[in-house]
Amino acid sequence: MLKYAYYPGCVAQGACSELYLSTAVLTQALDIELIELKKAACCGSGTYKEDSQLLEDTVNARNIALAESLNLPLLTHCSTCQGVIGHVDERLKEAQKNDPAYLEQVNGYLKKEHCSPYKGTTEVKHLLWALVADYGLDKLKEKVKNKLTGLNCAAFYGCYLLRSQDNLAYDNPFQPESLENVFRTVGANPIYYKGRTQCCGWPLSSYATEQSFKMAGNHLQEAIEAGADCLVTPCPLCHLNLESRQPEIEKVIGKKLKLPVLHLPQLVALALGISPDKLGLNRHVVSNKPILEKLGL
Repeated sequence: MLKYAYYPGCVAQGACSELYLSTAVLTQALDIELIELKKAACCGSGTYKEDSQLLEDTVNARNIALAESLNLPLLTHCSTCQGVIGHVDERLKEAQKNDPAYLEQVNGYLKKEHCSPYKGTTEVKHLLWALVADYGLDKLKEKVKNKLTGLNCAAFYGCYLLRSQDNLAYDNPFQPESLENVFRTVGANPIYYKGRTQCCGWPLSSYATEQSFKMAGNHLQEAIEAGADCLVTPCPLCHLNLESRQPEIEKVIGKKLKLPVLHLPQLVALALGISPDKLGLNRHVVSNKPILEKLGL
């Protein structure tokens, strides 16, 4: 049995609670054990370092140390959490070799708060990488009960997942195939389009809303024109911008879209024969009825 220290992140416990739900349902179906890090803090979504790199490193060193105390890899299901915490892990492991004084400073702050020190003994891994590299696509294929035959899925990776870390051990950051390989494994057709590796526009949305929505709208239109029945993303922030804000995007670009957007565990769980009712699909703003009808569900 695979076992991970589970870092759910903030968004999956709030605005995208269907991601939290579907991750639990999927991992249970695959006999993957998750030990939730209930004392973990928000990774900062890249904003801490705007004030202080030391702040970002210390907060996330504590998050990683919680997983180290369990002798388990830290599992994320958010591209942004993966990018931030994974990059901190890389930076602190580098500091162990070349700048031990900096790591001592980080651990000094943790000690003041009676927290375990960062040791650099574990790995930060997204659910996508866990499925592809740890569980394995051949084994996943054996679990498929409801092949998603005929469903055209367009990936939206999220820029944090692909390019925040210096080393991406499980895929090519500029020509990724992990999501598409998952689609093939569950019987769906991968759809390629220009925007699949680009930014969704979420980071702009608080101060340049129209530009953010135009960016998201371009990606959605490209996917539709390429023949996609849905987008599938491993990032809840991408999901918020591309799915929950789609009615607002339509007003900005002056076009109807109505393209369903699924979280990665929702798609895989459907292929395992899990009922849509158990995956929070009814929480989405854009109706998933067209893809469920296409799959006979």
